[in-house]
Amino acid sequence: MAILDSKGRLFGRISLLDLGAVMVIMLVLAGIFLFPGTTGSVAQVGTKTAPIEVDLLVRGLNVREPQRLYDEDLKEGGKTKVIIRNQPYGKIDIRSIQEIDRTIVATQPDGTVKEVKDPRANNFSKDMLLTLEGKATITDNGPVLGNSKVKIGMPFELEGFNYNFKGSVIDIRVNK
Repeated sequence: MAILDSKGRLFGRISLLDLGAVMVIMLVLAGIFLFPGTTGSVAQVGTKTAPIEVDLLVRGLNVREPQRLYDEDLKEGGKTKVIIRNQPYGKIDIRSIQEIDRTIVATQPDGTVKEVKDPRANNFSKDMLLTLEGKATITDNGPVLGNSKVKIGMPFELEGFNYNFKGSVIDIRVNK
């Protein structure tokens, strides 16, 4: 009896293709169970959770009636949805909202310049400073909200019932 017959069977019983397929499946299963990779996100390894405060600077938000926006949807003590790097994080608390006066540079008669409040009445562009607070996972690389690291300079997108705008992170405080 030959080791391989004319149909490619080993000892006339087992096909070499079937044997190869069984070997590949066994190697894959051994790889999965004997050498598992790291699971979960990087934020879960050796981390702790702590409350953080994030200050956002919003420049040039075009809104007709900002007070109505503050009273109805975007208010202190309320919540807003946050999107970080196009990844929805969820709702986060709004600790404070501070409207920043818009200013212009005015030349003085003696040649110096002075920053004065913008006198235009039809200016619908607002600047504001928002403080958001929530719980973040603290890693060696900094705080993480959801699966996104929070760093100064990165944009946060805020979304609510009647607004959607972006602000830039200007400060992060971790409360331990």
